[in-house]
Amino acid sequence: MAAQYESEQRIVCCDGTEISYRLDWKDVKNLNLRIRADGSVIVSANRAVPAARVDEFVSSKSDYVLSAVKRFGEMEQYRPRPKAYVSGETFNILGRGLRLAVTQGKRNEVTSDGVYLRLSVKNPDDYQMREHIVKRYLDKQCREVFREILETCYPVFRKYSVPMPSLRIRDMETRWGSCSSKRGVITLNKRLLVAPRHCIEYVVTHELCHLVHPNHSKRFYEFLTMLMPDWRERKKILDQYTMYT
Repeated sequence: MAAQYESEQRIVCCDGTEISYRLDWKDVKNLNLRIRADGSVIVSANRAVPAARVDEFVSSKSDYVLSAVKRFGEMEQYRPRPKAYVSGETFNILGRGLRLAVTQGKRNEVTSDGVYLRLSVKNPDDYQMREHIVKRYLDKQCREVFREILETCYPVFRKYSVPMPSLRIRDMETRWGSCSSKRGVITLNKRLLVAPRHCIEYVVTHELCHLVHPNHSKRFYEFLTMLMPDWRERKKILDQYTMYT
């Protein structure tokens, strides 16, 4: 059964700018602030902490909060409209835009020649079937591409006594990847499939490095730079892609 907690909406004023946030009273030790992709601000705090103290905490983070909210607002402008899965739409895979071509056929399948995604479907008028087949194809690409890149990037880590991690793939709102060093699990964002291969290699290597250095310490970045000297250039290219691509 999910834990129950109370919430309230609060507003703090920082240099003439109002920040509205939701305060969740929870059984937590520390004040925790997070900002969702829709720009909403949420803080969790223990009931023992005065609300005024939480307001001060949010005010102290105002530069970060306002910057993040602005960034998410800019990203929102580029959120694409929902796909209709019709001929002419573009799907980005490994840094290339592939045009969808829908035809009627005896089998429901998707193939690609590097220029087009060719969707063959028994009933071209069935939107749900078109959507299902394309998403199934993209999920398969994620599994195959991410697994192959992980297996390519991993061998250098053997000398550091790092076991091959498990790979999970899921939708994530704000991160391209994550690593649970204790469980030996690397999670990659499905949407990472839109990025060029060398950018995916950067994300995978970054997460593998966390199996040696769990945090973003100086030693972590020194280790990453040793293994991938051009990681900053790869990250810069990756940053041009949004989570909504």
